[in-house]
Amino acid sequence: MPELPEVECVIRALKPNLIGQKIEDIDVRYDRMILEDVSSFKSNLINHTFVDIKRRGKFIIFCLNDDTYLVSHLRMEGKLFLEEKNSMDNKHIHVIIHLSDYDLYYQDVRKFGIMVTKTKDTLFTTEPLNHLGKDPIEGVDNNIIFDKIHKKRIPIKESLLDQSIMSGLGNIYVDEVLFTSHVSPYRPSNMVTKEEIDCIIEESRKIFLKSIELGGSTIKSFTSSKNHAGSFQDYLKVHTKNVCPVCGQKLLYEKLGGRGTYYCNKCQH
Repeated sequence: MPELPEVECVIRALKPNLIGQKIEDIDVRYDRMILEDVSSFKSNLINHTFVDIKRRGKFIIFCLNDDTYLVSHLRMEGKLFLEEKNSMDNKHIHVIIHLSDYDLYYQDVRKFGIMVTKTKDTLFTTEPLNHLGKDPIEGVDNNIIFDKIHKKRIPIKESLLDQSIMSGLGNIYVDEVLFTSHVSPYRPSNMVTKEEIDCIIEESRKIFLKSIELGGSTIKSFTSSKNHAGSFQDYLKVHTKNVCPVCGQKLLYEKLGGRGTYYCNKCQH
């Protein structure tokens, strides 16, 4: 958390006021979040102007002039706030990007988030984006996804969490997608049919789009801005729920690959 819909909501919240802003200075308070030398990170960005914001899976790609890019992943608890200058300060703010008219604050209680600069030539040819699969909204080749999944014997939930196969899905949305696709999270990946993979991809796309429409899922602490929280959690069918909305049976909650997993063993096979 945040997953693909929440990341998309963050981008949409930032974009109207961030585009056109010039980076004047950067304060890095926690060096380990920066996946390169901090002085290089700063020099690569200062005096550059934001021209667009894009997404690949759960990664945010800030596009600046002169083919410069800032890639960020919010991981578990990361948040980005575009606010008035010098308007925020707490122990969980680890990066402040000072802009022409605002400050862009990166806040992260868990300190798991990352930032790194890239050029046009290195953006998709080096870590962390070089092995990242496409996502269902961006559009994927169903046959390629099926071939990659069918080579694995691990539970299908674990394959769907593998961002190199198909990006964007995290723990919450995998539970939802597998439920609406009637597939058990424990089903070995090589036992999932082509038709079921097609269904999983289509359900992923539909669920992502619905969640984006509703501002994402606010479970625990997600917000896309200081004053906004999503409401898709009100539409979740199994994740964090107790009773199956289809058959009325008690949902099961178990750990699968270290991830809390909700499912119905009657509706999902």
